[in-house]
Amino acid sequence: QVQLVESGGGLVQAGGSLRLSCAASGRTFRSYAMGWFRQAPGKEREFVATISRTGGSTHYADSVKGRFTISRDNAKNTVYLQMNSLKPEDTAVYYCAAGWAEYYSGGYSLRSQYDYWGQGTQVTVSS
Repeated sequence: QVQLVESGGGLVQAGGSLRLSCAASGRTFRSYAMGWFRQAPGKEREFVATISRTGGSTHYADSVKGRFTISRDNAKNTVYLQMNSLKPEDTAVYYCAAGWAEYYSGGYSLRSQYDYWGQGTQVTVSS
C-alpha cells in the first residue's frame, strides 16, 4: 500500500512558477514509476509527466514540454513537478500517481497503468 500526499498548489499569475511535491509513504517508493496528471473543470484527467523508478527516464505531454520538469528524490520518498511559464490553461487539480515498475525501466503515461493516486492539489493561473 502506498499513500500519496500532494502539496505546493496555489494561485499564481500567468508567467509565474510553482513547485508541486508529492510525498509517498512506504518503503517501496523506489519500485514505482511516478506520474503527474491534471484535471480541469468539465474535462477528463490528462497526463502531464512521468518519471521512471530510478529517475533516469522522463516523458512529458506536449502541452507542458519545455516548461515543466518532473524529478524525484528516492531518499525522501518524494516526487516533484517544477512548473514554469505558467499559463491560464494550466489551471487544474494536479494529481500524483504511483505505478508498480519493479521490472520496468520507463515511466507510464496512461491512467490505467497507475495503482495509487493522491488527493490532488489545486493550481490556479490568473491572466
